[in-house]
Amino acid sequence: MLVHSRTGRWAAWALFAVLFLPLFALPLLVVLTASFSTHWSGALPSGPTTENYAAAVRGDSLQALTTSLVTALTASLLALTAGTWAALAAAGLRRRGKALVDALFMLPVAVPSVVVGLAVLVAFSRPPVLLNGTGTIVVLAHTVLVTAFAHQSVSAAIARLDPAYEQAAASLGARPAYVLWRVRLPLLLPSLSAAAGLCFALSMGELSATMMLYPPDWMPLPVRVFTATDRGALFAGSAVAVVLMATTLLVLLAVSRVRTRASYR
Repeated sequence: MLVHSRTGRWAAWALFAVLFLPLFALPLLVVLTASFSTHWSGALPSGPTTENYAAAVRGDSLQALTTSLVTALTASLLALTAGTWAALAAAGLRRRGKALVDALFMLPVAVPSVVVGLAVLVAFSRPPVLLNGTGTIVVLAHTVLVTAFAHQSVSAAIARLDPAYEQAAASLGARPAYVLWRVRLPLLLPSLSAAAGLCFALSMGELSATMMLYPPDWMPLPVRVFTATDRGALFAGSAVAVVLMATTLLVLLAVSRVRTRASYR
């Protein structure tokens, strides 16, 4: 911590507790408590039960979780591929060209995600590319929304790379393709894994654009949470939300381990 005095450290921790507990921890704890409850008793949920989780890990909820995982994994891989390719290509451009590429990739983030969903819906609802009513259009929308984060993460990592490694490989006769696969990409692996984790987390929680696009047989878990709470099933929706959070955290922990191992290679 940058605060060196004992009083300053206590003040910083107190400020952290005052801001963190009511704004972040308390709402999550209420959701967690509600997921094990059957009714409200005053200001807090009560009536301990595990039936909400029994319903959250089977049937339509389990199918929605599988849909979310497939969508997030596919969108993350596509976004990471496109973002990395664009970042590597833009690294060789002049300043104006690089700024233009960055602006193009950041455009989906600069507008509300519901606008991106509407744009994808309008663009792919007629031949020759008809995707409306399929799960592919949901994956495509998620890819568009998260590619900007992959591009920015990899671009920042490329800017920090020491060119001496590439110059040394080139001076020894290595071809550009060999330098890319055996030098640049291994050095970028920690940033690539971090970008993949960020894209996955954002895709798992995306709702606005998904609500405009998903077909009945391709309902991601956030939509399942929304529909459950919209019908008044707050406790069942809370259990599904906890499953969503837990699944996302488990995948992020796995990605973090990969990133840590890549950092020490």
